[in-house]
Amino acid sequence: QVHLAESGGGLVQAGESLRLSCAYSRLYDKNSMGWFRQAVGKDSEFVAGISWNGDYSYYTDFVKGRFTIFRDNAKGTLYLQMDSLKPEDTAVYYCNALSADGSRDALHDDWGQGVLVTVSS
Repeated sequence: QVHLAESGGGLVQAGESLRLSCAYSRLYDKNSMGWFRQAVGKDSEFVAGISWNGDYSYYTDFVKGRFTIFRDNAKGTLYLQMDSLKPEDTAVYYCNALSADGSRDALHDDWGQGVLVTVSS
């Protein structure tokens, strides 16, 4: 059973911003959480991760300085603030629990439906 639901995607122009949300089961309150993305014809890739209490976050190089991950455990929601978007950020974005603190691997293979982000040039 999937306990993840992403929302907030859409079509924007290069340079604009979007905020993604991920409602997660309270089962993941003590898990590091992360965002992943998959562009058409490419493999899924890790984007950003955050510790269970929000104290520590980390990013892949191609989004560092542009994206911010944060969470609200009281609401059971993970966020990804995406600024200065580029056409190469176009992808379906997914959230998932991470296999360990500091990991870039998903905890399991159960994924939500994802949310499409399209950035036009």
